[in-house]
Amino acid sequence: MGTLFKNGTIVTASEMFEGDVLVEGEIITLIGKNISSRGHEVINCRGKYLMPGGIDVHTHLDLPFGGTYSNDDFDIGHKAAAFGGTTMHIDFVIQPKGGSLHDGLATWREKAKPAQIDYAFHMAVTDLRDDVMNEIPSLVNEGITSLKLFMAYKNVFQVDDATLYKAMQVAAANGMIVMVHAENGDVEEQLRLNLLAEGKTDPIWHYSSRPPEIEGEATNRAVVMAGMTGCPLYVVHMTCEQSVDALRRGRAAGYPVMGETCVQYFHITRDKHLGAPGFEGAKFVCSPPVRNSEHHEVLWRAVKDGTLQVVSTDHCDFWYEGGKGPWQEWAKKHNGGDWVAYEQQNPSYRRPGKELGLGNFSKIPNGLPGIEDRLIVMWHLGVNSGKISPTRFVELNATNPAKIFGMYPRKGTIAVGADADILVWDPKKRHTISVETHHMRCDYNMYEGMKVKGVPVQVYQRGKKLVDGEEWLGKNGDGQYIARKPNAPVL
Repeated sequence: MGTLFKNGTIVTASEMFEGDVLVEGEIITLIGKNISSRGHEVINCRGKYLMPGGIDVHTHLDLPFGGTYSNDDFDIGHKAAAFGGTTMHIDFVIQPKGGSLHDGLATWREKAKPAQIDYAFHMAVTDLRDDVMNEIPSLVNEGITSLKLFMAYKNVFQVDDATLYKAMQVAAANGMIVMVHAENGDVEEQLRLNLLAEGKTDPIWHYSSRPPEIEGEATNRAVVMAGMTGCPLYVVHMTCEQSVDALRRGRAAGYPVMGETCVQYFHITRDKHLGAPGFEGAKFVCSPPVRNSEHHEVLWRAVKDGTLQVVSTDHCDFWYEGGKGPWQEWAKKHNGGDWVAYEQQNPSYRRPGKELGLGNFSKIPNGLPGIEDRLIVMWHLGVNSGKISPTRFVELNATNPAKIFGMYPRKGTIAVGADADILVWDPKKRHTISVETHHMRCDYNMYEGMKVKGVPVQVYQRGKKLVDGEEWLGKNGDGQYIARKPNAPVL
């Protein structure tokens, strides 16, 4: 007996058509019209879209950062992702200082044991000694084909140009891709120290410490190195005209360079959000910072013309008021009201949050909650407004991520032989985004009050239903680690 999705509008990266999708076991076995329902469970999809599950290739679950840890993990974070239509993500393993890449991998494998959706890993390299450089090729055997290096966070994660160049050479020789956080960390440090010395400590000054110019400069540097080494480059969380222009120049020159932006950079602004009264702006502190609307329009043009290939989240959420016990309110909503039992079972979640940066913007933990809202917000802002088509929506949020990171066609499409990661999407259903209804372990939502149209009403992963309306059917341990293939295409 299989599951037959009947009379839906099937949406792929290249086409939309009316049809049926038959799933047997964990894979799609037949696509067509008027498929016989005999012996199958039938899901009536009339008036609904059938799309591949979203793939978020930029997340930070249970990440140690800034004196605390991000709240969402491979349990609650996975549940939240699935409610938003994301059935797979790629998280960043962080190499420990002084340790090996495989030391970091062992830590993240342990973190991932409660997995409820499918996942994979990038390797964030923070200490690229000669022995670590020699270790890089062995990652391919682990199904890890992407390295991330930081051009920012001086004295924490930042690597110098020589190290980045060498890493690109090694990655290119092994069919891997290099990802960069592109901001000039040396200049950022000087700007930050000057601002603090002038008494400029509120959250909005985070923006001034990381202006668009240093993002554009670092992006250009990385693009040039990719052209020189022939290493595929993927610039993460791009925010502004300066960085997009640098990427566009590299692509015009034939360099193997690609880029992503994140959903928050289409909507959240410096003036309204980061500049909110008091300490409220801390909720919106991330790096690179959110920009104003003139950069939003640049990003929309870039996703429409193919300069940018992917939309992700950089999901990394923290309590807004960790010192005041928001875990109690969260647990009341999500744990039957018994927050005492919840706290006893999860002592690690009694942790500090954004309040660590009171009086010093540079100490605010960087990161935003977005893994649950990405697809819904992108559909509403992009498809409903006519800025992008449903097929481009699928391409940006599922198909391109699968292709670039070596998982296609198993993931990222509705096709015979693909994993049955399927969204039943209702384009007419309305929803108001709110902390009161989201599933992320966070005491605020950056899209609070946004009224959207178009949401997933059923979510399937490898043929198994995870979400049915407001009902959660997932189970710990059901998420699978997906080993990725090297030599993926440059799109």
